[in-house]
Amino acid sequence: MNEVPDISTHLAVRLRNLRTGAGMTLDSLADRTGVSRSMISLIERGESSPTAAVLDRLAAGLGVTLASLFARQESEAASPLSRREDQPVWRDPESGYTRRNLSASGFRSPIELVEVVLPPGARVAYDTAHRAATVHQQIWIIEGAIELTLDEEIFRLGAGDCLSMRLDRPTLFRNLADAPARYVVALATDPHAAHNPYR
Repeated sequence: MNEVPDISTHLAVRLRNLRTGAGMTLDSLADRTGVSRSMISLIERGESSPTAAVLDRLAAGLGVTLASLFARQESEAASPLSRREDQPVWRDPESGYTRRNLSASGFRSPIELVEVVLPPGARVAYDTAHRAATVHQQIWIIEGAIELTLDEEIFRLGAGDCLSMRLDRPTLFRNLADAPARYVVALATDPHAAHNPYR
């Protein structure tokens, strides 16, 4: 996998632009997400390597998906074609899982596709329940198997299985096998159906 060069710089600029574009201060985003002001500041300066869980909290507070943090800002001039060599790849420093943004970066679309590889024995927990926008997600397993927990509900998914869900409950991904699991995540955001507890 070819990782995007200087991903920390990209995340720093993207988060800062999303936050300021939403008219939020560091303090207000910290209040919304439970991520400390100092941590957000470090990320925005490119001085911290945040985990997937931290980035998901920030994305939820900003009303965007985690995948959108790795994409370029939307532009009318963006190409609808996403070549594999141009697809951003990021590795979670905590779990070691990798995510590749498959969708064309910067191209306006209600759907985002992400390819994930979860290493053997790895777990990734997202504890964000409330979001500033309603996000629908489907997970299609290509190789291997995962255990996915939605709050108290447990799903064991193998190759070919597809699970539909809303991102409105704490979610835990686990690979209990001795081989990597590879799956595609499809996301769609519906801001009009959002329940925003921060308003």
